[in-house]
Amino acid sequence: GDQNRHEQADGDERRNEGRQHDMSISVRRNEVVFQETPQEMADKKAITDLKLAHDKLIEQISGAVVGQVQVVREVVISLFGRGHCLLMGVPGLAKTLLVSTLGKCLSLDFKRVQFTPDLMPSDITGTEVIQENKDTGQREFRFIKGPIFTNLLLADEINRTPPKTQAA
Repeated sequence: GDQNRHEQADGDERRNEGRQHDMSISVRRNEVVFQETPQEMADKKAITDLKLAHDKLIEQISGAVVGQVQVVREVVISLFGRGHCLLMGVPGLAKTLLVSTLGKCLSLDFKRVQFTPDLMPSDITGTEVIQENKDTGQREFRFIKGPIFTNLLLADEINRTPPKTQAA
């Protein structure tokens, strides 16, 4: 038993060689006290700040979108996780209002695309046009950005468009 414990302790020491420990420990009267490092204190502050921002954002959105508390929470979680979100529901559940309000609360650019059977990929991504330069009189290509160039994009009724446009 003791031999195994000593071998295990030796193995733990070898694995920890070369690692720097950020946590300091002090012992006083048979009591172990852990002191936080500056990085740990900064991490705790960042977590507290994120929680405050989350609560304030939920409160602001809930003022405009009534009765959708769980949906609002999940959309905010998706946003904080830098992910995408699929909102499904019958008309009138405030999906567009939710996303536009989220954009306003965070000062983000918001665009909405209504997917129709005749929508083309360039209607979403943008297109190149030939334009005459007023100064030189020469024609040049200019890219006109589509609605995909935004912070928040609501793609509404995506199932109504052809697969090649959905892929865009």
